[in-house]
This record gives sequence, C-alpha cells and structure tokens, in this order.
Amino acid sequence: MRALFDRYGKTLGQFIKFAFVGGSGVLVNMLVLVIMNKLNGGSQNAQNIIWSIPNTPYNVRFTAIGWIVPFLVANLWNFQLNRWWTFKSSKHAGWWREFWPFLAVGSVAAAVGLALKLLMTNPTSPLYLPEPYFNEARGLQSREYWSQLIAIMLTLPINFLVNKFWTFRAIRGRRLTASVPPGVAG
Repeated sequence: MRALFDRYGKTLGQFIKFAFVGGSGVLVNMLVLVIMNKLNGGSQNAQNIIWSIPNTPYNVRFTAIGWIVPFLVANLWNFQLNRWWTFKSSKHAGWWREFWPFLAVGSVAAAVGLALKLLMTNPTSPLYLPEPYFNEARGLQSREYWSQLIAIMLTLPINFLVNKFWTFRAIRGRRLTASVPPGVAG
C-alpha cells in the first residue's frame, strides 16, 4: 500500500486540489448566473429571446447566455487556481499556452455535463431522475440540483486527467528532461 501511495500520492493530492478548485468554480458559476438573472429582471425572464437568428426559426435565449458567461468566468477562475496551486505550472509554461487547452477541455466537459444534465431532467429520457425521490417542489431533492451535481461528478475525473496530462504537461516534461543525463536522447 505504501508503494502505491509513494507512486500515486502526488497525483491523488493534485486530484483533491483540482476537485476543491472545481467546487469553488461551481460557486463562482452560480454567483455569476444569479447576478446575470437579477440584472435581467429575475430568473423568470431566462427564456426571453435575446436575438433571432436571421432566416431561421431559431433564436438565442437569455438562458443560453446565462450558461455561457458563467462557464467562461468559472473556467478562467479554475484555470488560474489550477495553474498556480494544483499543478504549480505558472513558472514552467506561458499563460496563453496553457489557457487554450484548458478552455478546450473545459468546453468539452461543459458540453458533456450539459448533455448529462438535460438527460437527467428530461421526462422522456431513460436517465430521467425519477419521482418520488426527485421533485422540483422539494428544494434539495430538485432534479436541477442533483443532475448538476451528478454531471459534475461524472465529468471531473476525465477533466482532471486530460488537464494533468495535456494542459499542464509542462511540469512533467520539465521533470523528465531534467532527469535525463546530458547527451542521452529522451
């Protein structure tokens, strides 16, 4: 057991930090959404059409903006905390060089999470969270809360691994090249 901890202890520590940062990002996301809804006259106006897409029957509603803006703010928050604290990569790679991959990974995770949430809240879906356990009138038993939490928990491990091994790879690469003796190809 000790050998496993010695080998994977740092990764476990990073995963715990990543999860903590992600939790703070959820709070940031919700705060931005609440502020945006207040500025828009309340959440009852979330389905208001912001603009119509010309020559199509489609339009963009406030709720879409209320998904995108909070995600972007929380993604930036999470990136900076992960860069500085979780992976300590700020001394090893340029900010923009790491940000774009982090945004791409976050965007994919956000799309997957949104799809999962929609599946859990759509009554015609096989993943719909069932009555009587989940009900919008029961506060903490609301499908909205639980589907959000479940989607975050399902996307967190994938998000962590891709960010550790792709976005914040500079530290790992630096450590590997530092351990290779001069003149030996890595």
